[in-house]
Amino acid sequence: MIAAGEVVQRPASVVKELVENAVDAGADQITVVIQDAGRTLIQVIDNGCGMSPDQAVLCFERHATSKLQSAEDLHNILTFGFRGEALASIAAVAEVSLKTRREEDEIGCEVVFADSQHVSTEEVATARGANFSVRNLFYNVPARRKFLKSDSVEFKHIVTEFIRVALTRPDVGFTLTHNGKDVYVLRPAKSLKFRIQDVLGAAVANEVVDVHAQTSVVTVNGYVGRPASARKALGNQYLFVNGRFFKSPYLHKAVMKAYENLIPEGATPSYFLYLEIDPQSIDVNIHPTKTEIKFEDDSVIFQIVYACIKEAMGRNSFGESIDFDREGAVEIPAFSQNFDEFRSVGEPQLGLDESFNPFDNDGFPSIDSPYSNTFSSGRQTSQQEGLWSAEPGPAYTYPAEPSYHAGQYVAQRDDYGKLFEDKIAPGKSVLVLQGKYIMTTSRSGLMVVNVNRAMERILYDRFLDAMSQNAHVTQTALFPVTVQVGVENMCLFEEHSQMLAALGFDIAPFGVDTIVINGVPEGYSAEAGKVQTMIGDLLLILAEDHNALPEMMMSNMASKFARLGSLSSDQLTNPVEAQRLIDSLFACENPEYTSSGRRIVSIVPIEEIDKKF
Repeated sequence: MIAAGEVVQRPASVVKELVENAVDAGADQITVVIQDAGRTLIQVIDNGCGMSPDQAVLCFERHATSKLQSAEDLHNILTFGFRGEALASIAAVAEVSLKTRREEDEIGCEVVFADSQHVSTEEVATARGANFSVRNLFYNVPARRKFLKSDSVEFKHIVTEFIRVALTRPDVGFTLTHNGKDVYVLRPAKSLKFRIQDVLGAAVANEVVDVHAQTSVVTVNGYVGRPASARKALGNQYLFVNGRFFKSPYLHKAVMKAYENLIPEGATPSYFLYLEIDPQSIDVNIHPTKTEIKFEDDSVIFQIVYACIKEAMGRNSFGESIDFDREGAVEIPAFSQNFDEFRSVGEPQLGLDESFNPFDNDGFPSIDSPYSNTFSSGRQTSQQEGLWSAEPGPAYTYPAEPSYHAGQYVAQRDDYGKLFEDKIAPGKSVLVLQGKYIMTTSRSGLMVVNVNRAMERILYDRFLDAMSQNAHVTQTALFPVTVQVGVENMCLFEEHSQMLAALGFDIAPFGVDTIVINGVPEGYSAEAGKVQTMIGDLLLILAEDHNALPEMMMSNMASKFARLGSLSSDQLTNPVEAQRLIDSLFACENPEYTSSGRRIVSIVPIEEIDKKF
């Protein structure tokens, strides 16, 4: 059943369908009113063409649509909707009322549907256009209503769908209101870039460059982000075809290929790409949500998208370019087969001094030469001999007594075997290998500690204690870091502000779409670049549903934050820090494994080392 399954999955699905219908109706001003993240009310008001009373009733019937006049129109779809399923599906799972009036009518009508049944039709005075009110979504499907996420998560999905439609039509004004508060007030924009600025902020709009490619197959226009603006999880990736948003991992791969060697691994650039193509060469009816597009030849589209982005990178001096315009370019003559034109050039001649003897002392600078300190006629200087004969210095020895040693740990916990009997003894030397591993000797061989996993284990235990005892430690940033997260994500930080504070995060709102980070938990890096990257991962964690925090939920949250902290922590640089990390690790409840079960410490037996020699 489409009504309860595919088309209407959550409140955001209703917003998407109603706003797209308003655009198809020719509206130039669309208002969206939300209450309780769509659970209580979803209202979409437009000034489009409106409907007659008969059309208002008929539009709720299955497979009834006014956007197709003949069967041939199915091969030339340029509107958002065309199947006539959306309104029927909404009416099946909610209480819906529609007020509408056409320009030529003096009075409008109000149509009410509930549970797919026509309740009433009355004449009312209303403005031109349509006014849809959807109340009590999923009131008759309790299972679906029960599994809705928190208000912050559901509203984030609503904002996402709202932005996708707003970016398709810069010439249309949009307003989004949530619980009586204006979230977006978008006036008709002069261009797409102005709409990007209004929706996503000046920080995003100022970091994009234009792309353009016109071919016989497809025309590509839009903007792509500068390589320096690429972020791990804060990127804005939008693909549109004929004014319709769609998802395509294949074309996303084309974009990422164009940025190869220009952005860090794991980062994703922003892009806003608008494809114009013959409607007959694509199929938009792959999925009920109409976000999947089937192209007649995907590989051609892939190459064109890749080439136009590559050209934009080269044109703006970000990388090598692909030049589409050869007009006026200097032609490089091709070599002829017989090379006659080059026969006038003689062969290069090499000079050779046959009398030179490299073993003759006269070939070296004399004792009076200014280079006599560097070269001597017979042997190395005593200074040089000292350089080659010097014995390697002793390994670094930690001077202070560690706060915790193996004997104490084993006396308290003996369930981890001989591994932790081999813990570093006071005075043993440690070696930091590429900031990733700590190496030291043990009784049975060589002990290797994974730095990131050790940090993850330490932070996990700290976060559990912080959430259960409210004993967090905050590391104040030297300079506060501001990050633009978007309106859709601000509600996540507001909802989870107490939990973040209990973990040691000091995050405060800074406008409608920006936060300021004043401090991070102990163990996290407070460096500005790493903080901005960390926020992207933090958003992914907060986007999950965390209405309650029982013991299992607390453990899950602590594990995720610990993983995030280990990745964003500063790299070890000296043995002192390494020793402190090891002391903290062996003071943990289970230093052998991370919370996700990954091994932290490994012992290479002396027998295995002997086999290497």
